[in-house]
Amino acid sequence: MNRNSSRIMKFRPKIEKQSGTYSNISESIFRKILFFSGFCIIILLLGIFITLLLDSLPAIGKFGLSFIYGTTWDPVYEKFGAIPFLVGTLLTSFLALLISLPFSIAISIFLGEYFTEGIFSSFIKSAIELLAGIPSVIYGFCGLFILVPIIRALEIKLGVSPFGVGIFTASIVLSIMIIPYSASLGREVIQLVPSDLKEAAYSLGATKFEVIKDVILPFARSGIFAGILLSLGRALGETMAVTMVIGNMNVLPKDIFSPSNTMASIIANEFMEASPGSLHLSSLVGVGLLLFIVTTIVNIIGKYIIKRLSVEI
Repeated sequence: MNRNSSRIMKFRPKIEKQSGTYSNISESIFRKILFFSGFCIIILLLGIFITLLLDSLPAIGKFGLSFIYGTTWDPVYEKFGAIPFLVGTLLTSFLALLISLPFSIAISIFLGEYFTEGIFSSFIKSAIELLAGIPSVIYGFCGLFILVPIIRALEIKLGVSPFGVGIFTASIVLSIMIIPYSASLGREVIQLVPSDLKEAAYSLGATKFEVIKDVILPFARSGIFAGILLSLGRALGETMAVTMVIGNMNVLPKDIFSPSNTMASIIANEFMEASPGSLHLSSLVGVGLLLFIVTTIVNIIGKYIIKRLSVEI
């Protein structure tokens, strides 16, 4: 028995050394894979930016900064200004965000705090996931056949031009489309709030409403804002549903009921009509570059706000 023990002790350092070497190799390989993946993402983003920049150089060279603040978009006379589409994109996206925000937060609190489990909770979660999976063209059809007549009747009562289609209609469709993103992430974050904090508030005599207002929402605010930012990114880039209900007019909108265009919708409408190598095509790519820059700026600002709102435990 003693001889066997001494033999095992004799080979033990070699086994530990081989195990340590294998672990170091595996960690090194895993680290290189992660580094390569991150490097590929950076290369992909740079590739997209450079491609858009090179293809839009003819339009940038001819119009300069007037391409951004110009109000005329006329392919016949080759006059291109992107400000109507920039305004249309920002108006529809932020208005949709404002409309969806109360519903998203309410659903997050409802599923994350009141009904965390059960048949009813599972049904609501499945319905929200189903909303996220519906193709955007289906939203566009529903908006065109159901929402447009309702908005047209509302516009008649308000005494505005009864187009039916326009920024307000597109914003409502967008708000329904982006609710699942912010609601799902908000629910997950609310469920991660430590129970000790909630129990401490209850022990001090706080009501359910006070716990939600003073404990849960402040703790989960960075995650909730991250969901809102995700929803905003989804709204900025939406194409098909918006194209079907926004009216597709290349002019600056006078109000939220006016027909307009977004940067994504103008590209979808006119890209196949533009001749290869033409100034029209270059201008459309320039609009895509502008959309890329706007989305990047919004994400950078959002990340900064999330960092300022984050709670350190």
